[in-house]
Amino acid sequence: MRVPVVQQHIRRRRALRRRVLWTGGELLVTAGVVLLLLVVQQLWWTNREARQGAERQVQALERQWATQTPAPGATSTPANTAAGDGSSPHRTTTATTATTGSGGSTTTLHPSQAYAILTIPRLHLRVPIAEGVSKQKVLNKGYVGHYPGTQQPGQAGNFALAGHRNTHGEPFRYLPRLRLKDTVQVETSTAIYTYTVDKILPQTSAADSGVIRPVPRSTVKPSYGYSRPGYYITLTTCTPEFTSRYRMVVWGTLTSTRSR
Repeated sequence: MRVPVVQQHIRRRRALRRRVLWTGGELLVTAGVVLLLLVVQQLWWTNREARQGAERQVQALERQWATQTPAPGATSTPANTAAGDGSSPHRTTTATTATTGSGGSTTTLHPSQAYAILTIPRLHLRVPIAEGVSKQKVLNKGYVGHYPGTQQPGQAGNFALAGHRNTHGEPFRYLPRLRLKDTVQVETSTAIYTYTVDKILPQTSAADSGVIRPVPRSTVKPSYGYSRPGYYITLTTCTPEFTSRYRMVVWGTLTSTRSR
């Protein structure tokens, strides 16, 4: 009987194929582990660090306000006039002069400085508000950012804010849960301003600058917004989740002001 002979080069070719398949499998597993670690880092670690940092900043502001003496006349009933010069809300400045309320005290705010606290009872949210909307210096810290060029809390016009929907503390992740008549509070060193949600724009272009104008109205969907001057707050975030293609907008109107 004739015994088949396996030639040496066939053995080598089969061994090489097995090594290639094994190496490819190891690389795929390694890549999967790296990707998993990146996802964990983005979805868990950045949230954990940002939330802890935001909580510490809220506590620091509360301690600071508890030890200071309020200036006389720091708050007042809002006047029935509109404020704001209509300039671009995205301009950058070295410092911003902020006046809280129509007759309040004047404070110089530096970029990324935390100076107020946003509280949204329905969302169980309490986070610092900082000057500017820089991702690195404000939003990625878990803070909510104030659009430069828009008004300050309690002032006539539009007090406009931005916050992350996902990762880095994601303070506005559950913004879609807000409903009409929900309240939004803004605390400063001198007063607590309560706004009531009265308009919601589920989705608009990321370039829709009309939503943060002194009289906010969408330039993409003009049926959403206001037609007359008032005392407004605007909350903006990315939508849908895990993308930055569109923006969601929640608007509210000032309904009460209380001195601290």
